Amino acid sequence: MKLATFDINSSGKRTVGVYHNGAYVDLVVLSGGLLPADMIEFIKGGKPTMDQARSLLAGVGGSAGAYVYSPDQVTLQAPVPLPGKIVHTSCNFDSHLEELTTWNDPEWESHNWGEFHFEHPTGFLEAPSSVVPSGAGVEIPVFTKQLDYEIEIAIIIGREAYKVGVDDAFKYVAGYTIFNDLSARDIQAREHSNKVILMGKSFKGSCPLGPWLVTLDELDDPHDLDMKLRVNGEVRQDANTGQMHYKTAELVSWWSHMGLYPGDVITSGSPPGVAAGMDQPRWLQPGDTVDATIAKLGTLTTRII
Repeated sequence: MKLATFDINSSGKRTVGVYHNGAYVDLVVLSGGLLPADMIEFIKGGKPTMDQARSLLAGVGGSAGAYVYSPDQVTLQAPVPLPGKIVHTSCNFDSHLEELTTWNDPEWESHNWGEFHFEHPTGFLEAPSSVVPSGAGVEIPVFTKQLDYEIEIAIIIGREAYKVGVDDAFKYVAGYTIFNDLSARDIQAREHSNKVILMGKSFKGSCPLGPWLVTLDELDDPHDLDMKLRVNGEVRQDANTGQMHYKTAELVSWWSHMGLYPGDVITSGSPPGVAAGMDQPRWLQPGDTVDATIAKLGTLTTRII
């Protein structure tokens, strides 16, 4: 299923549904109010809730009804509008780490990239309040002149996880979505010098997430999905999820030591092709449209304003 959180334009009501046959199906109304209208509560319901949703959806077919809406009748939200936490995995594509080490910027070069290692995943937390949905307009912060993009696959946690083994990790995954890690590189570089990451990654609108939460049964292999990010139609990033240094099970297992909960997000890290990796960086500008596409997960669109 392609689970979605959306607002119904005619009523302003927020609900949980499914993107199905080009339309949005309100699962809450379809279930007679038995299914929750909040995505985190929906995820907490686990397999019984997912099975009930699939059973209800099987009866919808292509017919319209009081619970079916065309895309222009709804306002799409991030699938998990306010996750408990966003765990960002750093430099999980080896070639992205390589391009960052060669960025010709004095503040960036002051960071000792030679100390970076892969004995286990490393990363940082991003502010859940920074999440915005597909189609959102993100304002360039007044404090940066170096706004960058990063396409990533995002793992959505399905159940409480603590000290999970690699072999059991997929039991704790609800599904995947797309993440565009917008970054203020000049601020990030200064924060790196203090060995922290905060405002460079967690400003308002810096975490576009969506369009849907795609459940595991929709994917034959989540580690063989093509990833493409385009700026105004130009391909900037072109990779495959199979190039991740640490895959889903390893990421979930490692990060579970902090305690993971339904709706939490773990990001994959970015492949190469970011603006910071260019000889002459082409930072995002007002009027740019960023389309982050991952096979079988859809396209996450962000407008820079």
